Amino acid sequence: MSEIRNFVLRDKKGTETGVFTGNQPRQAALKAANRSKGTKAKPVEVRLRERGSKKVHVYKAWKEMVAAPKNKPKWMPAKINKPNVKKVGVEQLDKI
Repeated sequence: MSEIRNFVLRDKKGTETGVFTGNQPRQAALKAANRSKGTKAKPVEVRLRERGSKKVHVYKAWKEMVAAPKNKPKWMPAKINKPNVKKVGVEQLDKI
């Protein structure tokens, strides 16, 4: 089993705000996308830095409303948010 990694949400200025966990950067990006206000027509940029690393993973992220699966539990609504991400690239932070 892979270990869970922590990814810190950054903005363009370098301010770090939230922490998302996942086995892969994409998994953490999907979690961040679900909280974003991006749409398919106007995606937002999600920048995640892995703790203990100087790599910043950059994604275009959005969410859309889709029908819930047919085998959904009773408490789940008929429409749910589905997050989507597309990797733009990986940036290296400058050495301090």
